[in-house]
Amino acid sequence: MGEKRRGAGEGSNYRRKDGRWVGQYEVEGKRRYVYGQDRETVRTKMTKALADRDAGVVFDSLNLTVGEYASLWLDSIKQDVGPRTWKRHEELTRLHVILRFGSAKLDKLNALQVQAFYHKKLDSGLFPTTVRKVHGTLYKALKQAVRWQLIPRNVCDSVTPPRATKVEIEAL
Repeated sequence: MGEKRRGAGEGSNYRRKDGRWVGQYEVEGKRRYVYGQDRETVRTKMTKALADRDAGVVFDSLNLTVGEYASLWLDSIKQDVGPRTWKRHEELTRLHVILRFGSAKLDKLNALQVQAFYHKKLDSGLFPTTVRKVHGTLYKALKQAVRWQLIPRNVCDSVTPPRATKVEIEAL
């Protein structure tokens, strides 16, 4: 009997010098890796990764930072929204999102970071209404990133924006 071999494109598993296992496969000409503590973990991750690849579900953020992606997103919506709406999205993105997350990798952004960001903005004296507007802008930007298959899910879905407080207006 001949030795059972994997077919082309089915990936390979091997053990590294540090003891971790690596699974290697190819997507659209690019080599991808999955890691695990044992061979079975890597085999499970490889099965899922290969199934996702075969189904056409591949998330590739192209190593974009949040700042780079925000610029792309703003350019993409410019023709679809009114000038005042675009200006507001641009201001909120530039003054808040890019200042905090601009250099972070898009695919590494997580809900805990975003929630802490909202708390820090509130603690610095920003009104809850403004933080909600920042949340809305970030949510829309990340929703588009999901549609473009740059990230698997929108982290803003897991974040609770602050409640808007009602301010009583006194009559003159």
